[in-house]
Amino acid sequence: MRSRYKVADVVEMEQEYISSKAFTAWHRRTLHAIRRCRTPAMGGHIDKCDCCHKLHISYNSCRNRHCPTCQGHKREAWIQARESELLNVPYFHVVFTLPSELNAVAVKHPKVVYDILFKTAWATLGQFGSNPEHLGARMGMIAILHTWGQNLSLHPHLHCIVPGGGVGKSGKWKTAKNKGKYLFNVKSMSRVFRAKYVALLRKNKMPISQEIYDKLFVKNWVVYTKQQFHTPKYVVEYLGRYTHKIAISNHRINQVDKAKRTVTFQIKNYKKGGRKEQLQLKTDEFVRRFAMHILPKGFTRIRHYGILSSGWKKNQLPALQKMLAVETIINIEGKPRLLHGRCPSCKKGNLVTVMIFGQRGPPHGWEEILKTDEQP
Repeated sequence: MRSRYKVADVVEMEQEYISSKAFTAWHRRTLHAIRRCRTPAMGGHIDKCDCCHKLHISYNSCRNRHCPTCQGHKREAWIQARESELLNVPYFHVVFTLPSELNAVAVKHPKVVYDILFKTAWATLGQFGSNPEHLGARMGMIAILHTWGQNLSLHPHLHCIVPGGGVGKSGKWKTAKNKGKYLFNVKSMSRVFRAKYVALLRKNKMPISQEIYDKLFVKNWVVYTKQQFHTPKYVVEYLGRYTHKIAISNHRINQVDKAKRTVTFQIKNYKKGGRKEQLQLKTDEFVRRFAMHILPKGFTRIRHYGILSSGWKKNQLPALQKMLAVETIINIEGKPRLLHGRCPSCKKGNLVTVMIFGQRGPPHGWEEILKTDEQP
């Protein structure tokens, strides 16, 4: 079901504000792409159903990773690639969160702040995993960066999917201890994570006052491990929720008032048990908050480590899967995923592109032209 309102609607209203010095050239370029997505300005194509033969006209998407409209197919393709790499072991969901004291630094130096977050999260897991008292094995991790909270405020954190064990020196699999109830002690992980992060922050000579550093050590940092997944099916489903999420989806926007220049959207209030509430912002404030979550150009927000890294998987994953008796997983339903469009009319056929057009739109009388082309 299509959303009545879109982020693009709000961006369209704030073109003058976006053109100001409040935004970088990269921010403006990204917001401009979102505004034009699936409009005549992007050009388009005409598809024909191979079953009912009905014609459908569509405008091209911007394919920007921050665009709420463009993430569906990317998510499906990414998950499908990961399914063949799953291990027949329990998985854990671990979350590493940066304290709010670093938000101002993250706004000015996002690449440095987020790169350090990835490095220290993996270093923390690696330290606990390599310690024989905890596991004594080489672990793996898929880490996904999210920078937002429900109200679009800055809230940088990593969602990490971690197999419940690792490969020992002998090359055999070692299962995590604690009877699968938790991966490692989160309080201990929190202290190690904080120490490693601050050490790297100092090493990068970031312009941070000693007062801020003092606050970072007084505060308890948040590392949270959710209950383990017992089957690969749930790992795949869970990955789908997090991999290609953006700051806010179009479906959460309930109202855009052009006269009052406000936007109202749904949030979950986690202080009240995740209760759904409505938040209203001025359109310029909405755009400002949304832009905080536009990542630096070329920044990699999904990263693979250890036994889940590209190099390790290519050379050693098949042997490990065989050892753990992994069955080939096509997908969670047992059917190949359809990554191309399904006909919205008959729901049976696939859409095949029969004409491509530019910004000027399809030629006059395009329906008759296509009918003529079909004649022998």
